[in-house]
Amino acid sequence: MKMNMDNWIKKIIQKHDVVAIPVMTHPGIELNGRTVTEAVSDGTVHFEAVMTLAERYPAAAACTIMDLTAEAECFGAEIEFSDIAVPAVRGRLLNNLEEIERLKVPSLNSGRIPQFLKANLLAAEQIDDRPLFAGCIGPFSLAGRLYDMSDIMVLICEEPDAAHELLAKCTEFILKYCMALKETGANGVLMAEPAAGLMSNEQCIDFSSLYVKYIVSKVQTPEFSVILHNCGNTGHCTKAMVETGAAMYHFGNKCAMCEVMEDVPPTALGMGNIDPVSIFKDALPSQMKQAVKHLLEQMRRFPNFVLSSGCDTPPQTPLHNIDAFFETLDEWKKEDPPQPSRPTPTLPIGREQIVLRGIKK
Repeated sequence: MKMNMDNWIKKIIQKHDVVAIPVMTHPGIELNGRTVTEAVSDGTVHFEAVMTLAERYPAAAACTIMDLTAEAECFGAEIEFSDIAVPAVRGRLLNNLEEIERLKVPSLNSGRIPQFLKANLLAAEQIDDRPLFAGCIGPFSLAGRLYDMSDIMVLICEEPDAAHELLAKCTEFILKYCMALKETGANGVLMAEPAAGLMSNEQCIDFSSLYVKYIVSKVQTPEFSVILHNCGNTGHCTKAMVETGAAMYHFGNKCAMCEVMEDVPPTALGMGNIDPVSIFKDALPSQMKQAVKHLLEQMRRFPNFVLSSGCDTPPQTPLHNIDAFFETLDEWKKEDPPQPSRPTPTLPIGREQIVLRGIKK
């Protein structure tokens, strides 16, 4: 469904009424009696899982599968599939600088990309009461899956030109993919760049943010938002994330949400960060309620905060924990009603800008 995402974001901030957008698809797969392999390989199965969750839960937006292997597969990487676990890249595709130089940017007709586009197209046609967020991998995380994560950390230090060449090719493909996702009718894309959290803030700017910023400049419009996810960020590279100009920032459970939100522009949404494994998958409902309530109390002063999981909820996440997640938000909102509407800043506010109050002219 076409909607103005800029206005959608402003409305959330102005109402200061916390909404929830957990990143999850696997519970829908399991509710439908299908397997992970089926969902990541068949666009119809994928779409049906998204719809099942959209009908069951009052999330403020729907999300398609976060599969960080689909793009690497298109380049030629070997993928290991499982019916009960997320796909994984097996081994490495690139072994040296010559192979980076010879690497070709694939078409969108390769691998499972057509099935992911199909899932988003079907979901966009059916979901008309909330935004739909597609998913893709970020440039540095894709490069790490092609060259090996440990070795690319060496590459950016010893052969930065080669690293930039690989990143340019990854970026070219991701940009094409994001443009195609936009054409399906999705309202935004959740770009997963967890490997960028392995770098310092300065390295993250040079080898991730500048490339993400380029993609943002080409695809982000009032009708289509980029949500940058970095669950590897412990708080040390939030400033680099914000350099991208994305409309929303999604944080993992490794960081303190109350600290990273300080660096999120007041006109952008900051999303996170209930632990997807230790809380969503492994905790008791009472522990989920405690974790959600604690986070909500910490986030009171941030009208641009969105309650979410710290990453994609994994397979075999029990429904009673997801139920407890939403129930706790409802209970908290009844006990603590939303604040009155307030004007949303319309001018960009830099981190270094000082706001002077109460000065008489």
